[in-house]
Amino acid sequence: MAIFTGAGVALVTPFHEDGSVNFDKLDELIDYHCENGTDSLIICGTTGESSTLSEEEHMQCIKFAVERAKHRLPVIAGTGSNATYTTIDMSKEAVEDGVDGLLIVTPYYNKATQSGLTAHYKAVAAEAKAPIIMYSVASRTGLNIAPETVATLVKEVPNIVGVKEASGNISQVARIMSLTDGNIDLYSGNDDQIVPLLSLGGKGVISVLSNVAPKETHDICAKYFAGDVQGACELQLKAIPLIEQLFCEVNPIPVKKAVNLMGMECGGLRMPLTELSPEHEKSLAQAMRDFGIKLA
Repeated sequence: MAIFTGAGVALVTPFHEDGSVNFDKLDELIDYHCENGTDSLIICGTTGESSTLSEEEHMQCIKFAVERAKHRLPVIAGTGSNATYTTIDMSKEAVEDGVDGLLIVTPYYNKATQSGLTAHYKAVAAEAKAPIIMYSVASRTGLNIAPETVATLVKEVPNIVGVKEASGNISQVARIMSLTDGNIDLYSGNDDQIVPLLSLGGKGVISVLSNVAPKETHDICAKYFAGDVQGACELQLKAIPLIEQLFCEVNPIPVKKAVNLMGMECGGLRMPLTELSPEHEKSLAQAMRDFGIKLA
């Protein structure tokens, strides 16, 4: 059984004015998603600015999310690193804290070979006894997980169960599903490709859009699974202009601004990320209004 089906939110990490993690606001965000249709919480991923969290902050956020979610939603922790030993340590600690699954990005910067990727994921899976979703996002890491590598790992390692596919390459996704005979938990890593990936046998999406439109993102998946493919497509297409604005600058710059425009007061970004440009803020706000989102 999949860790979750539907729309999991790639949750932003709220900060105080001094840049420290705002756990009170994180608590509010968790409640918001538990109450508004989100199907899973993904904590400390790219959208959560994990790359600028200290390891201590990272693990504090994961533990906090598990405690506050109180089993209302599955909690999946981003614990990937460019060092295998660090990934193992963080993953083991997250499992001890009670997460329902792990999202593990490919080691970045190192640019491992496919055999190195296989060894990396097998080493982590051997130590961290929880379901693992691999995360393939070459646009950020410089490293794609080849479909053959995905298939090998899913077939040979029981607790490697899925992949978050953010390559944007539908042909690659189709090959993954073919090589695994569909026996893999496939999640879209791109909000503009939810329905296409569901049509290939996907279980859902790990979503930036869910931060500002949790119910609608959930409904794209729910309608598809209920057989209302046309309804799912209509919602997907309606969301495209907003999705484009949520990625008008590098994620999570626009979505952090978007949640603040809604009055959630999640603070700023950690450098080297900087605030959304005024012209992009204007177009983002308009796209949110056009989608039906009420601004503060």
